[in-house]
Amino acid sequence: MLKKFVFWFQTNYNLNRSKVLIIIPCYNEGQNIVPLLNELKPLSFENTDFTILPVNDQSTDNTLALLKKNSTNFLNLPNNLGIGGAVQSGIKYAERYGFDYAIQMDGDGQHPPSEVPLLLKEALHSGCDICLGSRYMKWEGFQSTAMRRLGIRVLNTLIRLTTGQKIYDCTSGYRLFNRRAINLFAEYYPDKYPEPEVIVYAKLKGLKISEVPVFMRDREGGESSISGLSSLYYMIKVSLAIAFIKLSFVFTKK
Repeated sequence: MLKKFVFWFQTNYNLNRSKVLIIIPCYNEGQNIVPLLNELKPLSFENTDFTILPVNDQSTDNTLALLKKNSTNFLNLPNNLGIGGAVQSGIKYAERYGFDYAIQMDGDGQHPPSEVPLLLKEALHSGCDICLGSRYMKWEGFQSTAMRRLGIRVLNTLIRLTTGQKIYDCTSGYRLFNRRAINLFAEYYPDKYPEPEVIVYAKLKGLKISEVPVFMRDREGGESSISGLSSLYYMIKVSLAIAFIKLSFVFTKK
């Protein structure tokens, strides 16, 4: 009971330091998660305390066993919820324990922890509610396949037409949410391919979105679920989802 009180007090009344939750959705990331956790250990930023939260989405490999051995803080979901459900579970955790920021980071090693300060600096400088880490502002690092880049350009254009916001990398899973965004997405978060849908939903809800160039790497191990013809399927599905979100706001006046 005393430990819970101390954690609650520090969470709600330590006004001098920001509290940042790093959310790492994990599904069969046994090849990647331990090197990523080790890389996160020295992460630091001025007047900031970091909490690392891997979220195991019912992996069928040894991901859970590795988390039990290498992480003192993680969520193990009782059912497979997909990327959206895994990320929202982390966001709900951030809301419950009063974190100032939540940063989503892939568990496959593509997102170097060294880029985290860039997201925080942009959030502090611009006052944005969501900050996206983009690989297509400076075109440095891993750029994905030509087919997927084409699909991203199409989705970026659709988002601009739908919301008026120019976005360079709408599918980036490297992103920061401030407390306002945390509160919004703790209530609702798209479930299947959420990254572009989140941008549209947030803009229509009046949130401010910013974007910064970051360096990304290729996967350390495993394979992406979006490649080849699945990239075309992804683009069609997300385009329809974006259109649906926009229409729902038009007709319901949310």
